[in-house]
Amino acid sequence: MKILFAASEALPFFKTGGLGDVLGALPKTLAGSGNEVAVALPFYKAIKNAAPEDVRYVASIMIDLAWRHQYCGIYTAVRDGVTYYLIDNEFYFDRPTPYGQYDDGERFAFFSKAVLEILPTVDFFPDVIHANDWQTALIPLFYHAFFSRIPVYAGIKNVFTIHNIEYQGFCQQNFLSDVCGVPDSYYPDYEYAGCINLMKGAITMADAVTTVSPTYAEELHFSFYGHGLENVIRANAHKLTGIVNGIDLKEYDPWRDKLIPHRYSLNSRSGKAKCKAALQKELGLDVRPEPMLIAMVTRLASHKGLDLVRAVFSDLMAADVQFVVLGVGERQYEEFFRLAEVHYPGRVKACLQFDSALSHRIYAGADLLLMPSKAEPCGLSQMIAMRYGTVPLVRETGGLKDTVAPADNEGNGRGFTFRTYNAHDMLDSIWRAVGAFGDKGKWAKITTAGMTYQSGWDISAEKYLALYQKL
Repeated sequence: MKILFAASEALPFFKTGGLGDVLGALPKTLAGSGNEVAVALPFYKAIKNAAPEDVRYVASIMIDLAWRHQYCGIYTAVRDGVTYYLIDNEFYFDRPTPYGQYDDGERFAFFSKAVLEILPTVDFFPDVIHANDWQTALIPLFYHAFFSRIPVYAGIKNVFTIHNIEYQGFCQQNFLSDVCGVPDSYYPDYEYAGCINLMKGAITMADAVTTVSPTYAEELHFSFYGHGLENVIRANAHKLTGIVNGIDLKEYDPWRDKLIPHRYSLNSRSGKAKCKAALQKELGLDVRPEPMLIAMVTRLASHKGLDLVRAVFSDLMAADVQFVVLGVGERQYEEFFRLAEVHYPGRVKACLQFDSALSHRIYAGADLLLMPSKAEPCGLSQMIAMRYGTVPLVRETGGLKDTVAPADNEGNGRGFTFRTYNAHDMLDSIWRAVGAFGDKGKWAKITTAGMTYQSGWDISAEKYLALYQKL
């Protein structure tokens, strides 16, 4: 089968979050199963500055975007059996940051149309085009408006994945005519509350819609999670599927990870305690094995459950625990953790930065990973933590519920959970985890279940392939 992924970021070239991880791993897994797989992404300034040696120029074409006539350079590279098409236009992509520009709608409209326009030039006509999030939500529209009746394009199916419904892509009312140049008949599919909503249109027009966990797919039917699109989700429920993301098992392997100071495995775990001691020393925490080392590796945003942490932090620190947080985000949370570090010297460390290497050392050295999210479409951190023998404590939402089976009194399960978005319910779960941590046999049983959990991409990739074949 021929599959073309389109996304605003993808490893190994560019990543700002979980989308880049998914688009780095899923195409590679599908290509390893004998499919012809390609990925299209913008040729950002950041990619050019990295000067990847294997990227070569293919051709250039011109693309019409309403009244605009824009240059489109096509570059390509092949890695791990996946062909990457880098779409070049310095007016749109030679920017200091990939997102947050005044003309993001136009920039990604250009990219979405370019994904379809380049196919004859690169001689790759896929069976399925798999678009991801609002940045590529116009691909189903452009396909139906301009390409579906061209013989070589006929029969291509469009799949759209919602990685996070909070970010929908809002544009002004005249966007479809002035920027996209499509007939007015498509306006009802994309109109929402007097604006153009790109994600709404993709949900309506795609042949199939997926999201990144079965629980999140169900949650999106309700207003608390649907962010205004719950009625659109309900109307298109017949084509919605939830498939849990996986992680790259080669990158996140404590036995082979060169970013951690001591390597270990399921059958040889002594390195785990050594990683904890090394992390405590590195971060200026008291180097002691007794306290449970609780970690958060997260964006500092309200929907990550940081209000719950803040509400009971003094109660938490009354116990013999240590706490480390890695991430950046809203100022109120950064200031809170800075003050906590001052108030609890040797017990709290705030690493207010983005540091991928340090995240590996935290996953390896921590005892408990805290993820009390208000909403979490899938989440990768809990699966990474389990891979390193670090026990996740999560709220039962989205992919957190689907991947973390709660431990019972005998230690059967992979982590600890709570259901209600309530600080003291979270704290009660932490006390249960602290109790289990004091029982070495029970704790070993829980960590073993986490380390043996099948969190790779093989099973999920099979589900995506079955969906493509069904279409």
